[in-house]
Amino acid sequence: MKISARTRNYIYFGLFMAFIAVSFLLKYEPGVAMGNNFYLFAKDMVLILPPAFILIGLFDVWAKREVIEKHFGETADARGFVWSILLAATTVGGTFVAFPVANALYHKGARYSMIMTYITAASLVMIPMSIMEAAILGPKFTAVRILVSLPLVVIGSIFIEKLLLRMKYRIPEVQEVQK
Repeated sequence: MKISARTRNYIYFGLFMAFIAVSFLLKYEPGVAMGNNFYLFAKDMVLILPPAFILIGLFDVWAKREVIEKHFGETADARGFVWSILLAATTVGGTFVAFPVANALYHKGARYSMIMTYITAASLVMIPMSIMEAAILGPKFTAVRILVSLPLVVIGSIFIEKLLLRMKYRIPEVQEVQK
C-alpha cells in the first residue's frame, strides 16, 4: 500500500505531537523546549496569518491588472524596483505573507525581477524589523545594511530574470489537489 505525501505529513505531525506529549509527561527537557517553541510559533501564526490572508485576498481583488503591469510589468522602469521595495517594507508577516503576495503579483503580470526584488526585500527591509534593528544596533548600522543590500538585491533579481527568460522558464500552474 502506497501512502500519499499528504498522509505521510499527517503521520509525521502526529508523531511529533506524541513526542511532545510524552516529553511533557516524562519531563524530558529537549522535548519540553521543543513543545514550548512550537506553541509560541503556532500562536504567532494563528494571530498573524488570518488577517494577512484577508489582506492578500483584498489585494488580489482590488489591485487592477493594468496598474500592476504598469508599475511592475514588462514596461516598468527602475521605479518598479522602488515600488517593489516599498511594498516589501510594508509587508507584515515575513515570507509567510510575501510569497502569496508575490503569487498575486505574478498572476497580474509582474516581471520576475520585480517579484524577486519584492520577496528578497520583504526579508530585508520590513519597517518593524528595521526600527527594532536600529534601536538595538544603531541607525547607522541599519542604514549601511539597507543601502548595501538593496542594490545587490536589484542587480541579482535582474540577473536571475535574464537567466530565466533565456531558459524560457515559466512558473508552473497550480494543479488540483487530489483527495
